[in-house]
Amino acid sequence: MPYRQTALTRKNAEDKRDGFLRAARALVAADGFKAATVAAIAARCQASVGSVYSYFDGRDRLLAEVFRSAATHEIDLVRLAVSDAGQRASERIDELIRIFSTRALHGRRMAWALLFEPVSPVVEAERLVYRRSYADIGEQIISDGLAGGEFVPQDPRLASSAVMGAISEALVGWIRPDSPEPSEETQTAVVDGIRSFCFRALGVPMMSGGMR
Repeated sequence: MPYRQTALTRKNAEDKRDGFLRAARALVAADGFKAATVAAIAARCQASVGSVYSYFDGRDRLLAEVFRSAATHEIDLVRLAVSDAGQRASERIDELIRIFSTRALHGRRMAWALLFEPVSPVVEAERLVYRRSYADIGEQIISDGLAGGEFVPQDPRLASSAVMGAISEALVGWIRPDSPEPSEETQTAVVDGIRSFCFRALGVPMMSGGMR
């Protein structure tokens, strides 16, 4: 009689697969993608290396799923924050800049992994999707701001890519794994500095306490 998978065996398989993904994500959050070896993932789950490979078509595919899951979580948080920020485009772009920068500074190791850590081409493809997602959010906001006369005339796609690039590059020195963790005061100053720079580029005046 041929083997037929039951609902219980399917659930057990899904749970085991999810467990491997959770273990890999925890390793990445703690010490980057380089730490998420198949052996380390298996050990964390008290499983064999072979069992990990029975659920994933190689380490690169597993890590690509981890990247996609972590990136989707970050993007969803940004979308929610932006949608709650207010009607004005200037308020929404401010929230995009603020939450991206703040979360990166608070979760420096994961931010470094998502933004800068050298990864395989399979994982890098997910990184490009991640970056495009942020550019898409920013482009829509900037387009709305241009239509409403809030921002100086410019190409919204180019402006959005430039804003996101400026944020990421400004954070490099603060989220490097070998850099000391900045104090809360320093983090606030860094975020405000990034906001100020981006708003000058968009042609919007901003006071230190927020949008005016």
